[in-house]
Amino acid sequence: MLSGVRSLCKGWSARGMSLSPRQINRWPSYESSEPPTDCPRVLITGGLGQLGVGLAQMLRKQYGKENVILSDIRRPPTEVYNMGPFVYADVLDYKNLRELVVNNRITWLVHYSALLSAIGEANVALVSTIPDVPHSVLPLLSHLALENCLRLFVPSTIGAFGPSSPRDPAPDLCIQRPRTIYGVSKVHAELMGEYLHHKYGLDFRCLRYPGVVSAHTKPGGGTTDYAVQIFHDALSSGHHECYLRSNTRLPMMHISDCHRATIEFMQAPESQLSLRTYNIAAMSFTPEEVAEEIRKHLPYLRVTYNPDTIRQTIADSWPVRFDDSNARQDWGWKPAYGLSELVTDMLASIREKKNNAGLPVS
Repeated sequence: MLSGVRSLCKGWSARGMSLSPRQINRWPSYESSEPPTDCPRVLITGGLGQLGVGLAQMLRKQYGKENVILSDIRRPPTEVYNMGPFVYADVLDYKNLRELVVNNRITWLVHYSALLSAIGEANVALVSTIPDVPHSVLPLLSHLALENCLRLFVPSTIGAFGPSSPRDPAPDLCIQRPRTIYGVSKVHAELMGEYLHHKYGLDFRCLRYPGVVSAHTKPGGGTTDYAVQIFHDALSSGHHECYLRSNTRLPMMHISDCHRATIEFMQAPESQLSLRTYNIAAMSFTPEEVAEEIRKHLPYLRVTYNPDTIRQTIADSWPVRFDDSNARQDWGWKPAYGLSELVTDMLASIREKKNNAGLPVS
């Protein structure tokens, strides 16, 4: 697989880097300087993770099922097939990906493949070689986007900051220096995308997500995933063992706010953007604070703390708050969920899922 990555990247280098800025025109000269956004055609790669399916559903409500294609290298559940178009897509198969883009008249490319922070630290060699991390696949996607005048979205994360970054709050532009392979790959993606925007006019867009809290997917190995697991535990056993200290404060966001921020950012005209990579924020809380909010609904919840060395070290290197003033000023970002709204929604959603599945709820 590694040799395949090298050969494909070498091929991209021969094709893409030989282009001069004058040879790349984002949009024909007789058209507006902005791409058409009234009804984009969207391809989402890595679409079966925490974010892809929900984003596709939200986009389909706006633009129609036929205009949003979900893709992954895994077989999707039947319900995902029934929601709208799904295709198999390996992001390193440039020829196949190019055919998908051309044949489906894609205008937005959203790249969601990733390994999360704690998983990555346990598998550094794997993260350094697999094709779905941004530093290895971004050149291929960027060339595809340039060649076909696509708007390219690649998410970043709280993990792009490190212990020398300002923590309260972390601004959009500052020293980053992450100490996880997950964070390093995200910073690489941010910088490479911005470079290709300035050098060749790539319409690259990137949001640094805080911890994303969702009832629709199981925790996947991220440092902030306790903020999902605690709701499942509260409704099943009434006890949660937290792998972070009780006072570990981190930025968090309800998944619907995350999807909405992504769509609003993608819809924003380029002329409104002062940056290519923005922080977005909603709330910031500790494990004990979210536990106290849950106890307003489930007073019997008991939380014990058994800090995991890897995850606690990662959390201690991250910001406790995001400064998202640029996103609010440039394209009107504003969250809808605070901590109380998040807790109420998560408990109701997980309870409904358990009831529908015939599982006991305490």
